[in-house]
Amino acid sequence: MGYSARYHAASLAAVFLALAIGILIGVGLGGKVYKSARNDLEQSLKSDLAGSRSRADDLQSQLNQERDTLAQIYPAMVGDLLRGQRIAVVALGAMPEEMKANIESVVGTDNPTGAKLSEFAVVREPPDLQALANAVPGGNRKVARDAGALSALARRAGRSLVTGGPLFDHLRDELLADVSGKPGRIDAVIVVRDRPSDMGSGQSDATDSLEGGLLDGIEGAGGVPVVGVERSDSDPSQIGFYDSEGLRATVDSVDLVSGRVALAYALNGSEGDYGIKASADRLLPALRPPALTTGHSFR
Repeated sequence: MGYSARYHAASLAAVFLALAIGILIGVGLGGKVYKSARNDLEQSLKSDLAGSRSRADDLQSQLNQERDTLAQIYPAMVGDLLRGQRIAVVALGAMPEEMKANIESVVGTDNPTGAKLSEFAVVREPPDLQALANAVPGGNRKVARDAGALSALARRAGRSLVTGGPLFDHLRDELLADVSGKPGRIDAVIVVRDRPSDMGSGQSDATDSLEGGLLDGIEGAGGVPVVGVERSDSDPSQIGFYDSEGLRATVDSVDLVSGRVALAYALNGSEGDYGIKASADRLLPALRPPALTTGHSFR
């Protein structure tokens, strides 16, 4: 019995010793395997990242070349398309400087389209209802408290932004936060919307009535093209608003060369939603064929 007990105890000790040695060896080998696998993975990821960066640099270089090429051919694409046309810009709420620069590249001084920026007006939002009511010839108290009266006045004011006249002169200071040039004989209108975001419900309702009436008046003033525009980075987009107000042409990327081309053609009468966003029908209107500059004909 004594021998058997000692033998059994020795056997168990040997088993546990072997198990402990195995665990220690396994831990050591496992650590080496894990470290090797980790190093391989890190090197692979670094290589993939370097490759992705290189491809991104190549794509950016190609994109820059495309932009440079478009910028160079832009004058040929729109050259004299709007020669002699008088363009008005009406901003609802505000006119961001970058947007103003984009628009001026199409209709500003020394632009290739040949258009003239004849009027620039920023509509005051929210409207000062009492001031507008007092400015109406003979006064109109309803404007300050009745949405229908405000809309009716706004329609007349919108028409006056295009045609000019006594009403424009009476409402100018109360309606507009900024204005340059003058209305009258306007051939096309660009609309920008940058509405204040901190208005109360009453102010928002009054601004809705003002904007709707103004656009109705502008669109009804002689049937001139009216184009709603925004930049490709505008957020939120205003294209849905322009469409809901019945504008027949919109451009959602006036900061891009393609958007400027689309704006020039829209001001010339092309209709549709142009640009790069999901709301666009197509990137560009149908472009006119380039004029031949030589006396040769081709068959």
